[in-house]
Amino acid sequence: MKLYYKAGACSLASHIVLQELGYDFDIEKVDTATQKTASGEDFSQVNPNGYVPALKLSTGEILTEGAAILQYLADQKPESSLAPAAGSIERARLQEHLNFISSELHKAFGPFFTGKAEGDARQSAEENVARKMAHFEKILSDGRDYLLGDSFTVADAYLFAVSNWSNFVGISLDKVPNLAAFIKRVAVREKTQLALGAEGLLN
Repeated sequence: MKLYYKAGACSLASHIVLQELGYDFDIEKVDTATQKTASGEDFSQVNPNGYVPALKLSTGEILTEGAAILQYLADQKPESSLAPAAGSIERARLQEHLNFISSELHKAFGPFFTGKAEGDARQSAEENVARKMAHFEKILSDGRDYLLGDSFTVADAYLFAVSNWSNFVGISLDKVPNLAAFIKRVAVREKTQLALGAEGLLN
């Protein structure tokens, strides 16, 4: 398998999960601005939508969309417990979290990466991120380590990858201490460290 990624982007979640599952895989960095990969490949031919992640399977098929990739990977090794069994209420909860991260939290960070959170617009953008983060702060306020309880799942990898952007765009986590603790907890996991290192994100 090959994961097409951009350092620190949402593709980091797929990278972490590949590490967690112990897959034999390659990674290839993508410049989404030029649509060229590190090897000179035209990324628009890999994913016409132009963004990461994209996962090339051993069959040559390409999977896109982070939430789909994460669940596909976990389902190949159900014994990993990175995703609850299909059809269970726990799986529905997992999908609930993945959907909220994708459609709400991920999207809320958009202005910071498109130059639309400058000047007077920054406060509004920060407040929007804070509202989305408050959703997860409440979930984690009962003392659980991860979104579904004591076990790390693909949803945690995704939440970590996105909420950790706060460190890069200068958003304070003082009002979401449980989420801040979650980010630190996931950051020190062995497989997270491997993914971060491979993407050049460790000091």
